Amino acid sequence: MTPHRSRQLTLRWTLVWLFVGALLVAGGTVIQQVRIGQHTPASAAQTSTRPVPRQPVTPATAPGPVAAWVLGAMPLPRRPDGFGIARSTPAALIDRRLATVDLLAPPTSTSFQSTISPVPPEVLARSTWKPICPVKPEQLRYLTMSFRGFDARAHTGEVLVNADVAQTVVGVFKRLYAAGFPIEEMRITTEAELKLPPTGDGNNTSAFVCRQTRGQTQWSANAYGLAIDLNPFNNPSVKGDLVLPELASSYLDRDWARSGMVLDGGVAVTAFESAGWKWGGRWSAPVDFMHFSANGH
Repeated sequence: MTPHRSRQLTLRWTLVWLFVGALLVAGGTVIQQVRIGQHTPASAAQTSTRPVPRQPVTPATAPGPVAAWVLGAMPLPRRPDGFGIARSTPAALIDRRLATVDLLAPPTSTSFQSTISPVPPEVLARSTWKPICPVKPEQLRYLTMSFRGFDARAHTGEVLVNADVAQTVVGVFKRLYAAGFPIEEMRITTEAELKLPPTGDGNNTSAFVCRQTRGQTQWSANAYGLAIDLNPFNNPSVKGDLVLPELASSYLDRDWARSGMVLDGGVAVTAFESAGWKWGGRWSAPVDFMHFSANGH
C-alpha cells in the first residue's frame, strides 16, 4: 500500500469515528449543573457545612440538548436598589429540571418521612438567625421532610419554621410528596448567601430567612418562620421591571405550564390554601408566585 493510500484510509476512519461521536452527543438529553459555594453532600451520619464546589449532576428526565450550567458563577450587574438587572432566561434553564444533589441522607423508605425538633445549635449557627431577628431560637423548629426531585427520586430536605406552623408545614409537604410535585432543593439559607452578589439562578425552597421585606424596612413573614418560598426560579416574584430570581423571566409566562410551577388550582396552591395559608400569586404588587404565608404577608 502506498503512503498516499494509507493516509487516505486513516483520514476516512477518523471522519467515521468523529461522525459516530457526534451522533452520540446529539442524542443526549442531559442538563448538567455545578453548584458553587454550597455544602458538600452528607453521609447518613452527618452533614458537612464546608462550602465546596459541586460535581456535575444529571437529571434522568430532562429533555433537550446537552447543556451545562454552573449555579452562582456569573454575577449580574446591579440596579440602583442593589438587586440584579433582569436578563433573558438562558436556554439551559428555560425548562429547568436540574437534578437534586443530596445534602442529607435520602429517605430509607419510599413513603413520606419527616421529623420535627428544636433547632440544633449547629443548624442555628449555619442559618441566618441573629439576635436582632424577630423570633427567638426556641420559637423555631427544625424540620426534615421527604421531597421528590426533578430526577423523580426521593430526597430529604430541611427547613426552619415557626413552632406554631410546624405540623401544618409537614402536612402540606406530605401532600406534595404524594402528588409527585417536584422540588429542586430544600435546604436552610445561610447568612453568607444573603451577602453574595446576585446571580439570578437560585432555586432553593426555603422557609425561615431573617431579612426584611424586599424594598421595605419591616420584617418579612419568612423572618418569623411563617412563610415558604417554593421553587423560586420556577415561580418568580415580579414588580415592574424587578424579577427575582433575575434570570427567571421565562417563568413569568404562567400559561406555559412546566414542571415545578405553582399554578392556580394546582396541587401546591390547593395544599397550602386548604391549610389556611395565603398565596402570593394572588397579590397585585409584587406578584409572588413562589410565596406562601400563614399570615398573608
